[in-house]
Amino acid sequence: MFTGIIEAIGTIRAITPKGGDVRVLVETGKLDLADVKLGDSIAVNGVCLTAVELPGNGFWADVSRETLARTAFDDLKPGSPVNLEKALTPTSRLGGHLVSGHVDGIGEILMREDNARAVQFRIRAPRDLARYIALKGSITVDGTSLTVNSVNGAEFELTIVPHTLAETIMADYRPGRRVNLEVDLLARYLERLLLGDKAAEPQSSGLTESFLAEHGYLKH
Repeated sequence: MFTGIIEAIGTIRAITPKGGDVRVLVETGKLDLADVKLGDSIAVNGVCLTAVELPGNGFWADVSRETLARTAFDDLKPGSPVNLEKALTPTSRLGGHLVSGHVDGIGEILMREDNARAVQFRIRAPRDLARYIALKGSITVDGTSLTVNSVNGAEFELTIVPHTLAETIMADYRPGRRVNLEVDLLARYLERLLLGDKAAEPQSSGLTESFLAEHGYLKH
């Protein structure tokens, strides 16, 4: 588990094909690795990866085909900057929100414009994630815990303050860029609970419009 508070900006130094998937070397910059052991988890742009080698100034991790298919990791190349966060501990401050490091989908930056000293971004989420994104709710973008400032269908807006721009890779975001999205865990669990007994039936991974209408959650 993570908090979505980025601890350092790292750099992808190598991407090596290995048996059908890839192994990556991440240089970790100012991230303190003194307490990191082999097998520990580190979030890279919001993707939970396992450290399999620790050369000293970074770590090697394996990236599966599933991760490559479901995240924007495939867009990275040697030299790409990435957001880094170590797994939280029982004594960590939960400054953001609970983040699993399991990406739900890939979003696209649609707009970037200045808003006083902050920067406003509009992002389009995959259609099937729209129901989890709420006004003033939490969302994780490339591993960064952020507050949703407006929602319009599958599009949402974020206002990013100077500190976040300086401490994450968001300063580099431009329209057309793909980003990793993880929705709020509580929304996922609430959806599953609302299914009740239907959760045990096949193909019951989420709430359909017909289910919501049948149970009075949608008004026509």
